[in-house]
Amino acid sequence: MVTIIDYEAGNLASVARALVKIGQQVEITGNPENIVRSQRIVFPGVGAAGSAMASLKKSGMDAAIVEAVRAGIPTLGICLGTQVIMDRSSENDAQCLGIIKGRVLPFPGSMTGDDGARLKIPHMGWNRISILKSHPVFSGIEEDDQFYFVHSYYPEPDDSSSVIAVTEHGISFASVIGDNNLVATQFHPEKSGRAGLRILENFCRWTV
Repeated sequence: MVTIIDYEAGNLASVARALVKIGQQVEITGNPENIVRSQRIVFPGVGAAGSAMASLKKSGMDAAIVEAVRAGIPTLGICLGTQVIMDRSSENDAQCLGIIKGRVLPFPGSMTGDDGARLKIPHMGWNRISILKSHPVFSGIEEDDQFYFVHSYYPEPDDSSSVIAVTEHGISFASVIGDNNLVATQFHPEKSGRAGLRILENFCRWTV
């Protein structure tokens, strides 16, 4: 059973459909007690850090997520769910969960590509990742595989050993971070075709 955290931050249905497609049973919950009893957690989300944290704190899920991760439950963060595991986000100057030390930063406003053309923000569309260190959740992922991104902010861990993969969009940014039983992607595996489903399958088999 995979528990999907519901904190009014969207894209739950697409995550649930992807997990069901690979043969998983899913539970979507906003109940803190269910979260701490989970076997495996997916922490997705789209939207703004400030409103996300307000929702988590109002329901008590902020403390439940921290407790679950510290208890060793395998946890996958996706997009906004990746950003709010950091200490603080520049978006809304939001104090976040502090599971991984570091901050969330905005893309610079004047980035250009190799051809000199100005790059769009948000970073939206398909892009590759460069895996810096092997991880079971990324087993079988090839250099040319591409993943779907939609974001204007990115995580910057204090400890570079927390960075599993990076992506280029004007700058090189951390697109996968993790520590122990936690792994988190700035892209959306549930919207990333075969390669994204492979990541979800690997996560569901991952034993920490």
